Amino acid sequence: MTRKYFGTDGIRGRVGDYPITADFVLKLGWAAGRVLTRDSGSHKRVLIGKDTRVSGYMFESALEAGLISAGVDVDMLGPMPTPAVAYLTRAFRASAGIVISASHNPYHDNGIKFFAADGYKLPDSVELQIEQLLDQPLHTNRSEDLGRARRISDAVGRYVEFCKGTLPAGFGLSGYKIVLDCAHGATYSAAPKVFKELGAKVTTIGAAPDGFNINEGCGSTHMQPLQQAVLQQGADFGIALDGDGDRVLMVDHRGEIVDGDELIYIIAAYRARRQSGCTGVAGTLMTNLGMELALGELGIPFERTAVGDRYVIEALKKNHWHLGGENSGHVLCSDINTTGDGIVGALQVIRALADADVTLHDAKHGMSKFPQQMINVPRVKSIDLATDQQVKRAVLDAEQQLDGRGRVLLRPSGTEPLIRVMVEGEDDQLVDRLVHQIANTVRQRVA
Repeated sequence: MTRKYFGTDGIRGRVGDYPITADFVLKLGWAAGRVLTRDSGSHKRVLIGKDTRVSGYMFESALEAGLISAGVDVDMLGPMPTPAVAYLTRAFRASAGIVISASHNPYHDNGIKFFAADGYKLPDSVELQIEQLLDQPLHTNRSEDLGRARRISDAVGRYVEFCKGTLPAGFGLSGYKIVLDCAHGATYSAAPKVFKELGAKVTTIGAAPDGFNINEGCGSTHMQPLQQAVLQQGADFGIALDGDGDRVLMVDHRGEIVDGDELIYIIAAYRARRQSGCTGVAGTLMTNLGMELALGELGIPFERTAVGDRYVIEALKKNHWHLGGENSGHVLCSDINTTGDGIVGALQVIRALADADVTLHDAKHGMSKFPQQMINVPRVKSIDLATDQQVKRAVLDAEQQLDGRGRVLLRPSGTEPLIRVMVEGEDDQLVDRLVHQIANTVRQRVA
């Protein structure tokens, strides 16, 4: 069955446009509460965290009301990174965790995503059960069977200690000078504490949320302020998180961006040097071919999945691997946390740098990236990219010019009304020309 509301990462859209409305989210809370606590017995408890969007207050209250009406107790965490909610769901032995966030999107968007009791995102089958219940009338429990709500005041501190505990005892960041960009998002409180308490000298930017400035000209989607700050401060490197803290990109001491593929490679190479080794890495269709080749040289198996960290997680589970992610900055260390974790990913990279006694700039050159460009084409109307004849001809022509030394990928965004057009190859100029040619064709077809 096709999911009606759920996309690749929960339910997301513009606030005020259905289904990102207070009435829908209230019923979503009721339906999710019913489905996610069916096997919980008398202990029905769900955690709710959110990022810093102004609409988070409204949706937090709506979810709370819906869950309580279904007889579910609610723990309110306040502004918390998505990976913190995943961790705390397990730590509190809760039935589920819910995050109110639209991740890297602007403030006027919002969304709801869920974690099961094990801290992993919901499988499609459970999302379908929630959607089916949304079509039923909402029945409020009697007063004696309602849930209750409480605020968890020490949630940030618990997550900070978890992050610090992912490093070996005695490992510190003393001597490192870091610039940290929190994207005015959910990590604004936790992230500076982690790196400062580990001993680093930290300059923090993007840590003054006002409900509207999340991801605005900052964070992992706008790297220029961090690049400038690293150079101005003479920092060893910079760390850019996104609005909900499940992505991380970095900047080396020269001000050059180090993307998710390069960060994953650095961690993989470090693990490969250790006795336990690196059993394998899962990436996506967007993963740079250079990373795949570099991992091959280290003897590390690699597998591509559909775009979306949930599919990377599925591949890791299937193969019994522990490392994967996306070039956008999702870094998954499933032996540490059950979802992409920007702070934990950055700490794993720093541990790798310290072990090899190298700079971030030198470490990233272990892999050679193929030139890759992506253009996001706004989509007004939907088309079938696989069957549209004009699009098919444009792709075939590009593939013939690449002559087996590159890739073309077209896919609808799972979180925004966009068609993503990506071309990768050895020749930078050819890649630039082809990606614009295909994007222009797609633009004509979806306008």
